[in-house]
Amino acid sequence: MAAQLEASGRYRLLRRLESCTLAPITNAALLKDGVYIDTETTGTDSSRDEIIELAMVPFKYDADGRICAVGEAFTALREPKVPISAEITRITGITNEMVAGHAIDPNDVAAFIAQAAVVIAHNAQFDRRFVERLCEAFKLKGWACSMSQVDWAGEGFEGTKLSYLASQCGFFFEGHRAENDCLAGLEILGRPLKSGRTALSHLLEVARQPSWRIWAERSPFDLKDRLKARGYRWNGEEGPTPKAWYIDVAEADRDAELEYLAKEIYGGEIHLPTRKITAFERFSDRI
Repeated sequence: MAAQLEASGRYRLLRRLESCTLAPITNAALLKDGVYIDTETTGTDSSRDEIIELAMVPFKYDADGRICAVGEAFTALREPKVPISAEITRITGITNEMVAGHAIDPNDVAAFIAQAAVVIAHNAQFDRRFVERLCEAFKLKGWACSMSQVDWAGEGFEGTKLSYLASQCGFFFEGHRAENDCLAGLEILGRPLKSGRTALSHLLEVARQPSWRIWAERSPFDLKDRLKARGYRWNGEEGPTPKAWYIDVAEADRDAELEYLAKEIYGGEIHLPTRKITAFERFSDRI
């Protein structure tokens, strides 16, 4: 029945994700290890809110960015210091009763990711900040983001939410539980895109490239809208980094961006704070 519906050209069917699609292994010795992670938390502020569920799914991939094996997941619940709100329970399905008495041992987490060449999350900007507070070992890993480091728009997608990407790939899954999100993310990354390469191949290529953060320190206030329109974001937090508008650009675009600032924003020669960022710092609080 499903085949007949699809053959008519009038229907698109979504199939439940049962297991990840795997590429054949041609040389097991050359495979690399990765870990896809997802967290459920009590809120969005990594300095105050806490992890209530962590899932990590190990996988192996080849030089072409094809996922060749998916291992058994690490999943754990954690009781936070403050009760889980009704809103978080509504979103995640996790209740205070479910997490009561549960904890996550950082040593177990460190052992699980020890062999990983890369840690991937869908919105790594969110997850990395939480898990680095839980386990120091995450600071030693290169990270990649399946949401922001794949050119989804260029590949014909109109959004980046995990559920949307899944539907465009022809499947659905039970979202907002950490392990389900990990498996869905891996299935999406393993699919070939319009360009012929897998999403994982694109992701790893981008993640390996260094970028530069440029702070437009003491920029004229009346030009803030111009900076914002160009993609600059405001850092208003107290800390070692400047309170200023900033942007992250590819290494090849660094000099051109500094030239733009000098001509269009400051009207003359400038010496602005910059920092080179690699996969080992990217998405963390340490920049």
